[in-house]
Amino acid sequence: MGKKNRQSRSEAADVDAGGLTKLKRKEIFVFARELLDKCTRAGTSEWETYQDIYSTVQKLRKIQDGHSCTPVRTEESLETFTSWLQLHGVNTEAVSTADFPGTGPGLKAMKDIQESELFLTVPRKLMLSTDSASKSQLGPLISGDRLLQSMPNVVLALHILHERTMSDSFWKPYIESLPGSFNTPLYWTPDEVQLLKGSPVMGDVCQQFKNIARQYGYLYKLFQSLDGSKFPLKNQFTYDDYRWAVSVVMTRQNQIPSVDGKDVITALIPYWDMCNHSNGQFTTDFDLAKDCSECYSLRHFKTGDQVYIFYGARTNAQFLVHSGFVYPDNQWDKLEIKLGISRNDPLCAMKTDILTKVGIPASGSFFLCCGDQPVDSNLLAFLRAFSMDEESLKATQDTESVARLKEEDASISDDNNKKVWTFLETRCMLLMRGYGTSIEDDIKLLAGELTDNARLAVLQRLCEKKILQNTMDFCKNKKQVIQQ
Repeated sequence: MGKKNRQSRSEAADVDAGGLTKLKRKEIFVFARELLDKCTRAGTSEWETYQDIYSTVQKLRKIQDGHSCTPVRTEESLETFTSWLQLHGVNTEAVSTADFPGTGPGLKAMKDIQESELFLTVPRKLMLSTDSASKSQLGPLISGDRLLQSMPNVVLALHILHERTMSDSFWKPYIESLPGSFNTPLYWTPDEVQLLKGSPVMGDVCQQFKNIARQYGYLYKLFQSLDGSKFPLKNQFTYDDYRWAVSVVMTRQNQIPSVDGKDVITALIPYWDMCNHSNGQFTTDFDLAKDCSECYSLRHFKTGDQVYIFYGARTNAQFLVHSGFVYPDNQWDKLEIKLGISRNDPLCAMKTDILTKVGIPASGSFFLCCGDQPVDSNLLAFLRAFSMDEESLKATQDTESVARLKEEDASISDDNNKKVWTFLETRCMLLMRGYGTSIEDDIKLLAGELTDNARLAVLQRLCEKKILQNTMDFCKNKKQVIQQ
């Protein structure tokens, strides 16, 4: 009995401030180094690398299970948050927190709010920013590390985690009001990511996962050289913690002017950041004289309506990867396609020269847009140069002729026009086949039972397919006009 008690006391003494034994801590350190190695290793496919990193992350998470400290948002925490806002000068009479079907938590109009009416003001002192991070205990770490100096989003993520470890943090009410998890692809399983097969977003998702895993591995190693009594994150820094903090920043970060107005810094704006997105225009500004963020109403909202803001002219791919949602009615949605002039093309040099003159690369990313005009001026110019014969290339050398390549009403020849629209239609058809599913398949899937993440993946690829289908219809109409 005495020997067993002595062993239990010995094991208890071996547990650090983070609740882990030295053995477990050593295992985590090994996995952190493994992540760094896998994230920098070359030679495997993007998907194989993702799966390999995911496997290591899952092993890491298993060891750290039960030691993460992500907040649990409750009605009580939201009430405390609201009281904190009011205490520090935020007028919350116009809007309040509420849950909405389809979008989840947001802000609800508590009275009629007229279009362009100022309804929310948030002072700088309530914002977590790279400035406040530099003035915190993180300051020396930030100033002494090149990675942190060049990545404000990482600094902000660590700032949140550091403040969360402090029971007396000024921002505690805000941090405890934040969601405990997100729908960003960092939370997805491989099966859910696989639903993006054929989509260019799949590559972005894999790359993002790799970047965050590499950052975690790097930071974990960095923290082990610090004094845990002065830097609590040394022993309270799990992968799940970092994933959560990164997602908080990705879904909420904004740019505001520095105190002197000379620079732009990254910040989180409490309460305002609970507004969900809608089509429209920017209606938020920062008043340097008052040192606060001011939000004006996007449109007229009646009492009880959800109050939206405009996040910016972003594609659904950007919304999905960085914010964890897809907006089907997104008027700014685009689909990235990669095109290039083959080096084996005997006219490659002439075509490249023409494109250089008009400021377009001979190979790279182009975009198909949603709406009535899926082909923008850059893509149109590329397709025209790509489809030119030698005679047309020689005839398109002067500045005026080159500039007209971007003009919709310009024309090289009927033959060139036909090649342009035939090539683009065929390319879209091939891209559509790459998904392995049809528009009808996706609509049927969305009508059934899916996880939230799977639903986002299917909705994203459906939006992309609709852009492809719309572009193919556009090309067919263009060819019909030529034949008339």
